[in-house]
Amino acid sequence: QVQLVESGGGLVQAGDSLRLSCAASGRTFSLYAMAWFRQAPGKEREFVAVINRSSRTNYADSVKGRFTIDRDNAKNVVYLQMNSLKPEDTAVYYCASGGAGDNLYSTSRRYVYWGQGTQVTVSS
Repeated sequence: QVQLVESGGGLVQAGDSLRLSCAASGRTFSLYAMAWFRQAPGKEREFVAVINRSSRTNYADSVKGRFTIDRDNAKNVVYLQMNSLKPEDTAVYYCASGGAGDNLYSTSRRYVYWGQGTQVTVSS
C-alpha cells in the first residue's frame, strides 16, 4: 500500500521561507516521479513542481525562481523548499506519486497516489 505523508506547513509572513517534506512508502521510491500540487479555497488544484527519477525538474511559472523541489532516495522523501513566499501561495499543498520513468507531468490526472495535504498560510 502506497502512503504519502506531508509535513512542514504552517503560518508565515510574506517573504518568509518554508520547507515541505513528503515521506513515501509502499513502492520503490527512486523509480517514480514525485510532484507537488496545491489547492487554494474555491480554486482548482494546480501544479507546483515535479521531479522525475533522474532528478530533472519542472515548475509552474508562478513559483519559478522561488521554489525548489528535490528528493532523497535513501530516505524516500521529496522536499519543496519555498522562499520569498507570497499571500497568493496560501493553499493546501499535496504530494503526489506518478508513473515510473522520466516523465515530468504537470496534470493531476497523471498521478495515482496522493497525500493528505499540509496547509500553508502566508500573511501579508
